[in-house]
Amino acid sequence: MTFPTIQLPQRALMLARGVISTPKASYFSLPILIALTVFMAVSETPGILRDWTINQNPVRLDDGDISNGKCSTRKGFFTNCSAHLNYVYKGQSYEKDIEIMFVDAHAGDYETDLVISGDHPELATLSLGIEKLWNRIITLAAFVALLGGACIAMVFQILRIWRARAQLRHPAQLVPVPVEITAFDRRRKRLTVTYADKIAGRKTGRVAHTRFEPGQEPLLVGEKDGKTVALAVWHGSTALPVLLDERLERIDMTAGERATILAPLGAELAAHPPELVAQGKKGPSIKARLARFVLVILLIIGGVIGYWLWYVTSAASQFTSPGMDINNMMPAPLNRWGCDQLKKRFGDQRAPFGCAASDFTSWK
Repeated sequence: MTFPTIQLPQRALMLARGVISTPKASYFSLPILIALTVFMAVSETPGILRDWTINQNPVRLDDGDISNGKCSTRKGFFTNCSAHLNYVYKGQSYEKDIEIMFVDAHAGDYETDLVISGDHPELATLSLGIEKLWNRIITLAAFVALLGGACIAMVFQILRIWRARAQLRHPAQLVPVPVEITAFDRRRKRLTVTYADKIAGRKTGRVAHTRFEPGQEPLLVGEKDGKTVALAVWHGSTALPVLLDERLERIDMTAGERATILAPLGAELAAHPPELVAQGKKGPSIKARLARFVLVILLIIGGVIGYWLWYVTSAASQFTSPGMDINNMMPAPLNRWGCDQLKKRFGDQRAPFGCAASDFTSWK
């Protein structure tokens, strides 16, 4: 699909200052993301390292005291457990407050014991923390990767905008290109526009932001898939295109040159002048939404059953999470079959949650 364009003078041209702007949200959301990333790493890493050390030589204490134990679940599967531990080992008394976080689909209470390190008895935790150790490692890694990745992406975006603004200080050849306006906001007589290079030319898909002064409007040339299309220009090798205003005042030219350039475009758009209006997007039908919902549910069920089959037949440990919880939630016949498969491989070891008898150790 082609859109009306303009013919600019074949010489290096200057653009006005500040035609590419940095979203204000970036300046306060970036510190928040960095703080969240640091908080997650600092708060969870020591506990994971502690339990990793304990897991090298764990000693279960039957006479240890676990008090103020509490687990809370947020968003359905983010579980946070805390407890106060009080124990005596080889005549030495210890008190510890511990907290662990993991992802789990468990329903009901947790059964746990007090475990210490045989090499470092001052290190203590809950057996639940040992059982969920890899779960906790993966959860922390996922959080840090997502938050850290968002931080890096935002820093890269800010640096790219700063570099583009530095390049715009020098004249360069300008090449017109249609861009898609993805969002706009009119506030205090100023127009803020977000646009993306995804229609023609280089088609980088990059998103940029700009603010128009009172009385200025973007140079609109059409519509595509419910989104307004406007004209921008590539400034030499700058990484982001610059959105033009309808009077071309952002380009350093004479009034006569602007009038000559805009005349053919105005004649071409006279019959159907495009407007910058919010386009309502028609959502999918109720039937389509229901079909998607059912498909998602079936995929989740299939994934859970597949993971459960892998756990009971192939997992390297009977304490693999969340396999234990899924097996426990299975109907009695399936739970029995799953426990039988686990017992064939781990019958000489302690039974996992979901397969344990009333003593929480032997197989049921």
